[in-house]
Amino acid sequence: MQVARKALGRRCRSARDLGMSTAEYAVGTVAAAAFAGLLFKLVTSSEVKSLLLGIIRDALQLAG
Repeated sequence: MQVARKALGRRCRSARDLGMSTAEYAVGTVAAAAFAGLLFKLVTSSEVKSLLLGIIRDALQLAG
């Protein structure tokens, strides 16, 4: 019976620690925004634009 109580006590304590706190949400949001800004800058660069246009052009030529 004591083993069951100990297991239940551990389970209740760990349940309180689930999820993120407000500070963790803030850090996650800032990190996601920074990553999105980096991706936007990368995709809008002239090298990537020309690469993507080349891929699309080649695909359209294969299709028809």
